[in-house]
Amino acid sequence: MSLAIVDYGSGNLHSAHKAVERAAAQAGITVTVTSDPDVVRRADRIVLPGVGAFADCRRGLDNVVGMVEALQESVISRGTPFLGICVGMQLLASRGLEHGVAEGLGWIPGEVVAIEPKSIGLKVPHMGWNTLQPLRPHSLLKDIPTGENGLHAYFVHSYHFCATHPDMVIATTEYGEALTAMVGHDNIVGTQFHPEKSQRLGLALIGNFLRWTP
Repeated sequence: MSLAIVDYGSGNLHSAHKAVERAAAQAGITVTVTSDPDVVRRADRIVLPGVGAFADCRRGLDNVVGMVEALQESVISRGTPFLGICVGMQLLASRGLEHGVAEGLGWIPGEVVAIEPKSIGLKVPHMGWNTLQPLRPHSLLKDIPTGENGLHAYFVHSYHFCATHPDMVIATTEYGEALTAMVGHDNIVGTQFHPEKSQRLGLALIGNFLRWTP
């Protein structure tokens, strides 16, 4: 089996590669960091990382000729398991409102909007360790302690995903209000937090993704 991490100039590729490779070695899965759409088409699993502004990441993805089409073909048409990380998750939305309006992939309807803390003293970006509050069971959270006393995930973001359909939100995190931490639908999952930086929680989630058969 093979897993492709999409390289479009906007991802935390080194950390993502190392974390996924560590878990994949135990599962006999080959991990490739690639900007080749054909490699993405042939992959059995796909990871889309992302760091920075929504519009910049979308522009970077569009600049890799054929990559959006390859993702659409693999993920939407063929149902290849997909994991989006941070801005890679935000790009699943209909559009992002960071420094103007930029179209997303539109796989999970919704908008990415600025965090406006409801509590005095909370700063933006939401940065550091926080717990997850699952809204429904999901295979990627299997056997991972969550809730107030659960494991912590690492976040760093100034914008958050407001999903149109609440049933596509898998988990939230508390930061003066419930912010979307995970979204998902069918073979698609996205995490606002960084699994590759989230130690025990992140490694467990990546392992679950490698075993996931949606």
